[in-house]
Amino acid sequence: MENLLVLEPATEAVANAQPVTDFLPLNGTDYVELYVGNSRQAAHYFQTAFGFQPLAHAGLSTGLRDRESYVLEQGKIRIVLTSPLHGDTEIGRHIDEHGDGVRVVAFWVDNARQAFLETTKRGAVPFLEPVQDEDSAGYVVRSGIHTYGDTVHLFIERTQYAGTFLPGYEPWQPAYKPASVGLNYVDHMVGNVGWNEMNQWVSFYANVLGFSQLVSFDDKDISTDYTALMSKVMSNGNGRVKFPINEPAEGKKKSQIEEYIDFYGGAGIQHMAVATDNIVETVTALRDRGVEFLRVPEVYYDDLKERVGQIDEEIDTLRSLGILVDRDEEGYLLQIFTKPICPRPTLFFEIIQRKGARSFGKGNFKALFEAIEREQEVRGTL
Repeated sequence: MENLLVLEPATEAVANAQPVTDFLPLNGTDYVELYVGNSRQAAHYFQTAFGFQPLAHAGLSTGLRDRESYVLEQGKIRIVLTSPLHGDTEIGRHIDEHGDGVRVVAFWVDNARQAFLETTKRGAVPFLEPVQDEDSAGYVVRSGIHTYGDTVHLFIERTQYAGTFLPGYEPWQPAYKPASVGLNYVDHMVGNVGWNEMNQWVSFYANVLGFSQLVSFDDKDISTDYTALMSKVMSNGNGRVKFPINEPAEGKKKSQIEEYIDFYGGAGIQHMAVATDNIVETVTALRDRGVEFLRVPEVYYDDLKERVGQIDEEIDTLRSLGILVDRDEEGYLLQIFTKPICPRPTLFFEIIQRKGARSFGKGNFKALFEAIEREQEVRGTL
């Protein structure tokens, strides 16, 4: 297994144990960086289709010689899109291996040096020793560690920085600025890992980053007539960062996790769930801009009110948009999933609105995964 000191599989006690003190306080997700073949075109896509707003740019004009990056934001979500400027680079090799995909999930912390110390002394493999970057707006401290596959976590300390994004970036102010669609923050990010690797990575997040297990799903919870998977949801101490981790389970045909790993070339981020305060308005805007969503059969909505109880939204409106609903003890949630946004059937987005619910849509698993299987059948990969 890449980038991990071998840890014993997590027991329920380890996975569910809350640390006495949060040795790795995370303020939230600082940014998500994707390595892509053409960052300029990708930036245009995220502006046009998803309503992200231009924030910052780095490249030849700012003194970089190996890469070009565009930074976009919407609400508290920041996405960095990075492409290489030459052949035979680390970024290019990542794209060759994985296609367009998430390389960095960066956390906003108050002390990046301490975050690096706490995680590496617990077994994390270093990616970036603490470094201080400065410009006229102040300084930022960055550090980082490896996680599953080629994905890395960076710790970003920006308490002494008043610039647009990071030192080395300049404000990006193009004339083209389509309106946002109401996305607010990263709700969770889902990672896919290989056969029998989930418990090792659950242990990693529990023991190395101090996360605890919120919930677990086995192949009885997440299965169809053909495929199955297992999943455990890990959360940091204050609940601002949540990582469901999936692994394949035995089924009659190839599961979506196996398909992902085959096309991505290993473990990685499968999808990013982004929250909105009005999913009907957000999904309507996204659909009108050309974003394609998975659809469940119409019969899903026939007994929806009996399954989830009273909700604020009109059933016919949800039916027309393909939005799913699920309820737990604390309320309900609405969710919908895009089709993959890259040529390879790997990375996609989830749009979610929570109305009290803290769960992840267990009641929708069967309908959702059957919809994914229909897409796999069209692709010839089921």
